[in-house]
Amino acid sequence: MTDDTPETPTALLDRARQHATNVAAEHFPELPVETIDWEISHRAQRQAGVTKYDPATEEITIALTWTAYEQHGWEQFSSTVRHELIHAWQYHEFGDADHGSTFTRWTDYLDTSQHCERFTTPKWWLVCEDCGGRIARYRRSKTVHNPEKYSCSQCGGAIRVEEANCH
Repeated sequence: MTDDTPETPTALLDRARQHATNVAAEHFPELPVETIDWEISHRAQRQAGVTKYDPATEEITIALTWTAYEQHGWEQFSSTVRHELIHAWQYHEFGDADHGSTFTRWTDYLDTSQHCERFTTPKWWLVCEDCGGRIARYRRSKTVHNPEKYSCSQCGGAIRVEEANCH
């Protein structure tokens, strides 16, 4: 670990804020990055970060997931900051954000990706009996409780639930 590797949630937010400021200055000079609110999530299990937007106030908040940072380290996690910064810019410019063509044109440019690597182990897998498709589940959803009431979205086959430790 180097001296600039964040070791606390507060230090991570400071580092992320500074990184976002540097990236925005070069690529999104019209984005008022100093007005973005930053927070840490200790609960998220599927997303390393999320950008929230309140259209009434035009307030943008970027939440970063501490567990994802601990798993990946700053070098990889800084990509998440850049990913969320693209969304912040989209909200600022268009009032909406997605992973469409506007987003995609920035991913290579900012050395980030459309999706993050899994950083927690799912508790269950929904497995299609016909095509073998697998979908991770982190919480006890309706489908996990009653798989017989649902079918595969790809092929329509029956679904079974596997505990994650079965593999």
